[in-house]
Amino acid sequence: MIPTEMSALLQRQDGFDDVPSVPGLDATEPYLEPATVAVPQPGPGQVLVKVRLGSVNPSDVAFIRGVYGQPREKGKPAGFEGVGDVVATGSGFMAGRLKGKRVAFASGPNGTGSWAQFAVVDAITCIPLRDGVRDEDGAAMIVNPLTALAMFDIVKQSGAKAFVLTAGASQLCKLLIGIARDEGYRAIAIVRRDEQIPLLTSLGAAHVLNAEAGDYETQLAAVMKQEKPRVLLDAVTGPQASHIFHVMPDRARWVIYGRLDLENPCIEEPGQMIFMRKRIEGFWLTDWFGRTPLLRKLATIRAAQKRFASGAWKTDVTACIPLNEVMDRLVEELAKPNGKVFIAP
Repeated sequence: MIPTEMSALLQRQDGFDDVPSVPGLDATEPYLEPATVAVPQPGPGQVLVKVRLGSVNPSDVAFIRGVYGQPREKGKPAGFEGVGDVVATGSGFMAGRLKGKRVAFASGPNGTGSWAQFAVVDAITCIPLRDGVRDEDGAAMIVNPLTALAMFDIVKQSGAKAFVLTAGASQLCKLLIGIARDEGYRAIAIVRRDEQIPLLTSLGAAHVLNAEAGDYETQLAAVMKQEKPRVLLDAVTGPQASHIFHVMPDRARWVIYGRLDLENPCIEEPGQMIFMRKRIEGFWLTDWFGRTPLLRKLATIRAAQKRFASGAWKTDVTACIPLNEVMDRLVEELAKPNGKVFIAP
């Protein structure tokens, strides 16, 4: 039986933040509010999901802080993706066929967030899961895996076997390193801690460089000369990424998908954009979904689930926080490196 009320973490702010703050999350109280609210009802083409786990991505943190690419809605549950069981459906064939299934889902602009006991989402955003896929992998099935596969297509288009990753120990980068290993490509990962080097090397990274090391720039120059990567997949921006782009070879592409460093980047030699045919661009999964043909999207989704089901990919878990402990624990758990945080309603 579906209850009439549920617990949820609601957004406390509307719209965007006018003054960007430091990356990450330093407190929950300005952005989230625990509350008991009515269980949402699915409309046409929608389903009601009883949430097992909600994922906490960097994009979620940016969103609740008002520095993401879409505005907040005060009083609406937060959380972009999760995993759960479809317990009710609205009208429509696609919604009806999901009844009773365990699904990975994305909340989308028409749905409600995953940081709640129940979520209403568009049926088209749901991925029915194989029995062999863990809940932790299902809850992290969409944002990072599909971004990794879509951005790896950019690497393949470049014509070079090597590529560069900033924030190299992130869950997304670990997925990319796994794809590169399996496809015969060479990932060059940039990190900030020595202890992350053996981890990423064991996953298949060709090179792992610590940007805080005294000889970092010498190592970077040598690796660029040796590997000649043409794509920089960048979650950091700032001066670090600017310099990597500067020492990359002819026809390099700087693909920005995050901004962990709020210090403004600079173009060290603008002439490279002319004479070396370099370019800078952005990647946003929402945009990719909007412009990618349906069959290509379905193939990408199948590839992601196959990798998790086979064990080629596995989500590293930092913590699964009960919903009623999130306000006290979320900041602390997010500060820990190398794993993903989930919310368990």
